[in-house]
Amino acid sequence: MLAGIAAGTWVFGQLADKIDPRRLLAPLLIVGGALAMASAPLVNALGGHVHSDSLKAIVALSGATFFLPAFVLSGVTPVVVKLELHSLTATGRTVGRLSGVGTFGALVGTFGTGFFLTSRLHTHTIALGIGAVLIGLGAAVLWWVSPRRSLPVVAAVAVTAVAGGVASAQVKSPCTTESAYFCIRVEGAPRIPLLVLDNLPHSSVQLDHPDQLSFDYARVVAGAIDARWPARRPLRALHVGGGAFTLPLYLAATRPGTYSKVLEIDPAVVDIARERFGLRTGPRLQVKEGDARVSLNAEPLHSYDVIIGDAFSSRSVPWHLTTKEFLTNLHRRLRPGGAYMMNLIDAGNRFARAEAATMRAVFRNVVVVPVFHNYVLIGSDRPVAQRGLRGAALDAFIGDAKVLTDDFAPVDQLLR
Repeated sequence: MLAGIAAGTWVFGQLADKIDPRRLLAPLLIVGGALAMASAPLVNALGGHVHSDSLKAIVALSGATFFLPAFVLSGVTPVVVKLELHSLTATGRTVGRLSGVGTFGALVGTFGTGFFLTSRLHTHTIALGIGAVLIGLGAAVLWWVSPRRSLPVVAAVAVTAVAGGVASAQVKSPCTTESAYFCIRVEGAPRIPLLVLDNLPHSSVQLDHPDQLSFDYARVVAGAIDARWPARRPLRALHVGGGAFTLPLYLAATRPGTYSKVLEIDPAVVDIARERFGLRTGPRLQVKEGDARVSLNAEPLHSYDVIIGDAFSSRSVPWHLTTKEFLTNLHRRLRPGGAYMMNLIDAGNRFARAEAATMRAVFRNVVVVPVFHNYVLIGSDRPVAQRGLRGAALDAFIGDAKVLTDDFAPVDQLLR
């Protein structure tokens, strides 16, 4: 998009000196609006054929769908500058005013979309609305420039915009629910639903048997818990990330009387868990909505037997939930002998090595359990019975990996 803005500003800046800018402004708004309306359907149409989340695939899909609208719409600024410049003595004032208005608009658009629109509307609907507004503005400018001669064109534009909007609205969203954080889908059998966040199969619950776990990493965590505490003994558990609430429901089924508290940032995930995964909150199973790092500060010290980390943003753990500072704060919430068990995904193990180094900087005993492309990391001040990498094997696994801190946590880069 930035490449489109740079190229469009350059090209249309030169055209504005050669062509009457009044003839350029309306077409730019109309064509830019049409391209904006087409962006979401194009993402759905092309994205279905891109079965990769590599950097090349992301750039290619983004370029194919967003370069052109950015290119065309960025031409509005130099065209309006040309329209407004009536005297060279007012160049600084005119350009400064338009630049200030444009920057203010960018701030309003960024914050308004990020904190207001995306929590209430699908991104498809937002793009459709933006396109319709731009086409409407273009038609208004066209009418303003030439009221009589533009009437048929304005009518044609209006009909085309309505038809395009109706056609775009028919494109089915791939999401069961689209939240401010995820495209959420529920797949699988009715009694064994699978939660998919964006393109990541996240977790599953066997509704008739929540004590049966489908995912290998969940079985490793459950096995570590069962090896550490006597069977059916109630625990106090804190869960960083909710997902399908697989492990809170598992603990409720296998250890009656267990108290679980789940820190989940996305209210839509909690709603889906209630609707489709059998979540029932109450005195023994509570949910705190909000960022886990912020919510953790309100938890009492030395109050949990086990803390389970299972929070993801796409395939990476949010960086601020990986650092030494976060783990140190989390460590203070554990009872003596308590354990932190963290699930992460890393096919190349660079992130897993760094996180193991970080956990070892906070806990006396650390064990790393490889599970296909997942790793389960267990940290405690008491020896850990779970099989996995420890001692010299853990030293060799970590190698020269650096400890992650609030000043250095390149989680996404380590996953590449």
